[in-house]
Amino acid sequence: MTPHPRDLILKFLLTREDGVLSARDAVSACALFGIRENSVRVALVRLAAAGMIEAAGRGTYCLGANAANLAEDVRDWRNTEARIGHWHGCWIVAHCAGLGRTDRAQLRSRERAFELVGFRELERELFVRPDNLAGGVGMVRKRLYKLGLETSAAVFLATEFDPMRESRARALWDGKALNRAYRKTAEKLRKWLARIDEMEMEVAARESFLLGSAAIRQLVYDPLLPEPLVNVQERQAFIDILIRYDDVGHAIWQSLRASPLSESSTDTTERPLHH
Repeated sequence: MTPHPRDLILKFLLTREDGVLSARDAVSACALFGIRENSVRVALVRLAAAGMIEAAGRGTYCLGANAANLAEDVRDWRNTEARIGHWHGCWIVAHCAGLGRTDRAQLRSRERAFELVGFRELERELFVRPDNLAGGVGMVRKRLYKLGLETSAAVFLATEFDPMRESRARALWDGKALNRAYRKTAEKLRKWLARIDEMEMEVAARESFLLGSAAIRQLVYDPLLPEPLVNVQERQAFIDILIRYDDVGHAIWQSLRASPLSESSTDTTERPLHH
């Protein structure tokens, strides 16, 4: 499946150390996926119109205001485990009963914030997650607001649910499915790494991008639950192999950039493989 040039451009920008991507680099990197120059330039124009990117100079772009907050979350995926603390049974609650639902853009922004921070709806307009993230409720509140939750929403700590709501809260996430996903993706990454020496460099670059992007997205949207809601050892094993995979993918793209095998690869970004 060929990725959309819009998605590739955003991922390339997320991986640039200087945060700047030239149109020429975007065209060269997208060419590895069989994407034509015209399609790339159209995507650049549309991303700029949507506020996802903006001009950083003549023929160069950086992330725009509408992508900045999400970009910060995505870039931090390697530090996932450092964001997880101990759980002592308390819950972080977000109460949204006073918020409107007619502004569809605002509603999507609110829902995305809850998804990225791992909240689920316990009762109508009452969203919860375990209080196991480093920084506690203060950090979570700040992050939700930054990601798009209205600041008028009440975000607070609940120390004691009644037994019925406690049971319902714990059942909001499918821990077994999350564990299976950790194992399944980790196995895909291991198998890919085991056959890397047999692949052509450009094939390896394309495959590493597609598989790596999906795996990192899985981690970015993971609710980061504590024991006993998920198996934290399974999650850690998944993160460990993903970091190893990302390092290998980085090296492949660096080699491809320096290789004379493909003229289209010589101007690719320094680290375009993953988020």
